Amino acid sequence: MTLNIPQITLNDGNPFAEVGLGTYGLTGDEGIAAIQAGVDGGYRVVDTAVNYGNEREVGEAVRRSSVDRDEIIVTTKVPGRHHGYDEAIASGRESNETLGLGRIDLLLIHWPNPSVDKYVETFRGMLALREEGIVRSVGVSNFTEAMLERLIGETGVTPAVNQVELHPYFPQGALRAFHAEHGIRTESWSPLGRRSDLLAEPLLAELAESYGVTPTQIVVRWHTQIGSTPIPKSAHPDRQRENADVFGFALSDDDVARLTALERGRIWGADPETHEEM
Repeated sequence: MTLNIPQITLNDGNPFAEVGLGTYGLTGDEGIAAIQAGVDGGYRVVDTAVNYGNEREVGEAVRRSSVDRDEIIVTTKVPGRHHGYDEAIASGRESNETLGLGRIDLLLIHWPNPSVDKYVETFRGMLALREEGIVRSVGVSNFTEAMLERLIGETGVTPAVNQVELHPYFPQGALRAFHAEHGIRTESWSPLGRRSDLLAEPLLAELAESYGVTPTQIVVRWHTQIGSTPIPKSAHPDRQRENADVFGFALSDDDVARLTALERGRIWGADPETHEEM
C-alpha cells in the first residue's frame, strides 16, 4: 500500500508535499535502493544537496522508481563554495546534469554564509536558471528573518521555501510567523531532533499512547500542523512508512502547544549568523 501524502501549493504555484524524504548519508547502491523505496512508497519530495555527495544516487532512484517523473519534487542545494551569480548558474547546471532528471524542481541556497556576503548574487543566478527552465522553484536554507527581508528587498522575489533546523526543542516561532506572513513555506531539517533525547521525552510517550501512534509519528504530525514540511531520513521502508503515515489522526491545539513548549534551543549550534559551510 502506497502512502498518500497531502500536498500544498508554494507561492510560485508549484506543488510541494507536507512530508518529504531526507537523503543525507544515503549513498551507493544501498542509497539508491533506499531512496527508490521511499519514492515507490509514497514520498514525492526528495531532498539532496551538492554537499551530500549523492545527487547521482537520487537521480538514479527516481529513474528506477515506478512513479512518473512529473510527480516527484527533487530538491538540491547550492554549496557555499559556489556562491556568486555565475558560480550559482554553473552549480545548478552541474547538479542538473548529475541528477539527470531534466530539471531541478527546487533549488536552495544551502547556507547564507554572511561573511562572504554573496547570497543575493547567488539567488539572482538561481533566478536566471529558473528563467532558463533548468530550475522550477527557488528557495533558501538556514536564512534568518533579516536575511530574507534583504533578499526580497534587493531581488523583488520571495523565496518559495526556507529549510531550517526545526523540531519541538527548537520550534522557531518568530521565523515561522514571518514565513506565514510572506507566503514562504517552512521546511524542517533534523525534524526528529537527531542527536538529542527528544523522542524519549515523557510527553511524547504520553501522547503516543493517547493517540495510538508512535512518538516519531507524534513529532512528524506536529510539524505538519504548525505548517512545516519535515524531511525525516530513513533507509528502511518500514520506518519510512512510519515517518509519513501521520494523516490518520490530528493533534489537539493544546497538545501542539504542549509540544512547542518543549523549546530549549538549537541542537546543532549552527547559527546562520556565524555558521558557514563551503
